Amino acid sequence: MLQAIEVRPYQALCLFCAVGGETAAESGSASERLRAAIRAQPDIPITLRCNVMDVYSYQDPGMADETPEGADFNRKRDLDILYALDLAPGSTLPARTLLYRVMRAIPTTRGICGYGAATAAAWQGCSRAAAGSYERGLAAGIQALVPPRCAEEMRQEKLASVAAMHSGVALRIRPHVAMCAICHFGGAGCEAVPIAADNIVEFVQIIREHPDTPVTMAQGADWMICAPCGQRVPALNACVNVYGSGGLSNEKRDLDVLQRLGLGYEATLPGREFLRLLFERLPTTQPICRRDSPALSVWWDGCGDANRAAGNAGYTKGREFLQQEWADQAGQADPGS
Repeated sequence: MLQAIEVRPYQALCLFCAVGGETAAESGSASERLRAAIRAQPDIPITLRCNVMDVYSYQDPGMADETPEGADFNRKRDLDILYALDLAPGSTLPARTLLYRVMRAIPTTRGICGYGAATAAAWQGCSRAAAGSYERGLAAGIQALVPPRCAEEMRQEKLASVAAMHSGVALRIRPHVAMCAICHFGGAGCEAVPIAADNIVEFVQIIREHPDTPVTMAQGADWMICAPCGQRVPALNACVNVYGSGGLSNEKRDLDVLQRLGLGYEATLPGREFLRLLFERLPTTQPICRRDSPALSVWWDGCGDANRAAGNAGYTKGREFLQQEWADQAGQADPGS
C-alpha cells in the first residue's frame, strides 16, 4: 500500500509554477521532493493539510511549511485553494487525480497567491503570482509532471494480450466493459475493426465466432482486455482515465452489473450465454452508466453525463444486431422449426 505524502494545498500549485520555469525548485526542497515522488509513483496518495483551527484543527500541520508572506496570508491562500478544489482540510487524493483537479479548477494564481493591488503589507502575496509561470505550467499539461505510458510497451501489450485471447483460454473482462464493447460495436455500425487502445472489438468478435468461449468476470483493469490502454497503470491493475479517478466510477459500474446479473467476480459463463443474460437484465446502459455528479466530483465522467437523458444508442443497436444474428443462426440450424 502506498504511503500518503502530506502537503500544504499551496504546494500543489507550486508544482505547476516550477514547470512554468520561473520558480525552479531548489535541490532538496519540498517542491522538488514532491515532484520526484509523483514522477516515481503518479498515483501516490496526497493529503492536503493546512492551519484552519475550528472543527478541522485536528489536521493542522503547524508552521513548518509556512512561506514568508505571513500567517494570515498562508491561511487564506490554502483555504482559497481548497474552496476552488471543493475539498476539506485533510482530504486525501491520488496525486494524478489531485493534479488534474487543480488544472481544471484553478486556471490562474491571480486572486489566490496574489491580489494585484495590496491592501496592506501583510497582503502583498507571492511576488511570482502575476509572473505567468503557473499558467505556463498548466499549458505544459499533465505529462510535465506525470510521464505517459511508453507507446512501444503498449504496442507489445496489445500483441501479447490479443494472442492470449485467441489461445482458447477464458476471456477475462471487467463486467461493465462488456457493455462498453457492445456500445462500441453498435456505434461502429456493427463492424469488427480492432482499435489500439483496448481489446473490446476482439472480445465481441471471438464470442460471435466461438459462442462457447468461457467469459470470466474480472476485477480491476484486467490485462486481457485493458493491456494496451494508455490510461491503465499495470502495477496497480488500475484505470486512471477521467482525470485520474475513472477507476472509482468503473468499479461501481462493475458491481452494479454483477448485482443485476446475479454474479460475482471470477464467475465464468459461456460467452453467448453471458451476453444473453446481460441483454436480458440490462436492455439499456442507463441504469449502470448514468451519473448526475458535478464536474469536479470523482464520480463524474463523460459517459455518465451522456447517459443522463437516455442510454447509449450504440449499445441498443449492438444488442439488437447480435440478438438477430443469433436468431438467424438458430433458424439456419433448424430450418423446420
